[in-house]
Amino acid sequence: MTGSVLELAAANAVFVATHFAMSHPLRAPMVARLGPTGFQLAYTLVSAAALAWVYFAFIAAPPGDLPGSGDWGWALATALTAPAMILFAGSMAGNPALPTPKAEVQAMAMPQGVLRITRHPMMWGIALWAASHIVLWTSWRTTITAASMALLALLGAHLQDRKKRALMGEAWATWESRTSYWPQIGGFAHAGAVPWILGLALFAGLSWLHAPLAGIQAGIWRWLPIG
Repeated sequence: MTGSVLELAAANAVFVATHFAMSHPLRAPMVARLGPTGFQLAYTLVSAAALAWVYFAFIAAPPGDLPGSGDWGWALATALTAPAMILFAGSMAGNPALPTPKAEVQAMAMPQGVLRITRHPMMWGIALWAASHIVLWTSWRTTITAASMALLALLGAHLQDRKKRALMGEAWATWESRTSYWPQIGGFAHAGAVPWILGLALFAGLSWLHAPLAGIQAGIWRWLPIG
């Protein structure tokens, strides 16, 4: 690995570590010392600085220093991205994992939409999107950054369960008993029309934008290049 790739790995490690630290063990002492507003400001500034480091290290690293996985990799990446977008599109509706004053009421209700697939649809959407880039195996910079995002999403979801359990007690215990951390494939059949329509629209639109933004045809457009 080159020095720029090692710097990118360090930047991603700092981004992930600071996010976990401020979200969990350091959150309470930081809030006590800085107050809620001060904590949010510090959290935002540290996260933005770490993410900026990731960005600049990413663009400095070589763009194509791995052999790639060929057409099978693109097919698998496409197959992973479509459900990722469906999960992401439906993740805002009735989700007690999000910061909302209605969280306890939502947690006591029966899961609907993509929440019938997993109680962490946004996190799994990010993780599947990250996995779609890992399987392509085109560069160390993409693989390292995508793996970091997947770790942040999935370990973050696990830690969020523990935090919500402490904060919401019986309401979250009820929600956990009715939902799954791991995606249930059969749940896609019951996710509803809106997540499917919005998710597939996101999938088609974002994969089309991949060519003008990244210079590479992606998704269905790799085999049906239009525009």
